[in-house]
Amino acid sequence: MTRERDDDSATPPVSDAPAADLHVHTTASDGVLTVPELPDAARAGGVDVVAVTDHDRVHPDLDAPVQTLDGVTIVRGIELRVDAGDQRLDLLGYGLAATDSIREMTTRIQENRKERGAEIVDRVEERLDVELDIELTDGIGRPNIARAIGASDAPYDFNSAFDELIGTGRPCYVERYVPSFSEGMEVLGDSCAVVALAHPFRSSDPAAALDRARDLDAVELFYPYSGASAEVEDRALVEAVADDAGLLLTGGSDAHDRILGRTGPTQSAFDPIASRLPSVPY
Repeated sequence: MTRERDDDSATPPVSDAPAADLHVHTTASDGVLTVPELPDAARAGGVDVVAVTDHDRVHPDLDAPVQTLDGVTIVRGIELRVDAGDQRLDLLGYGLAATDSIREMTTRIQENRKERGAEIVDRVEERLDVELDIELTDGIGRPNIARAIGASDAPYDFNSAFDELIGTGRPCYVERYVPSFSEGMEVLGDSCAVVALAHPFRSSDPAAALDRARDLDAVELFYPYSGASAEVEDRALVEAVADDAGLLLTGGSDAHDRILGRTGPTQSAFDPIASRLPSVPY
């Protein structure tokens, strides 16, 4: 899916002030913000551009790849989990056009997500002898279930629900369908103006993940890593790969809460991304 790149797509200098937050989740997947709440949250976070990148889903309330809402530019995007063989990675697509191929892929994933969510809920309820207050709709993810566990009579909060019950390898965990890297790259390449590798240092093998990024348009440099991921973060390595492969530098808060603008691309990093998006009104 490698695209031709303009001469001005070289890696820009890096500073700390975000001009955009290009990694945000809403209630269409496992976030808490609704679309009407995005402008106020963006202004509070000091950014004028927000990319809605819900997990494996085209947001049903956004009707264009780019639009303006109450003075804030909203980029329709997606975060797609893919299987690279040696590890699973997350890809970010920006300026998403609702093609048949992306609709078909996300429909298959969402049906599987609901089936998986129902099985996880059944396992949790049987194990803890509780009834969870949760609706198994499109976009359902483990954070939704963890919140429901925390709100129940069970002796777990959000974090301990993951750590002890529904995290990978835990007793109530259920595997789900994930498309291959090549399938995801092809579908996103057909539907999105820019395709990026998300948070490489959250992967099990960051070097291999960054090597995969060479086939894309961009890589996420600006990201609020924490814990073990923060210990291995190497911004210089990301910038070196981006320079060598001609990749754009993207990023965002990965907000699942209401706080936007924790990080994101600087203006000089965002400008070449904006130039590839359809009709960015800024």
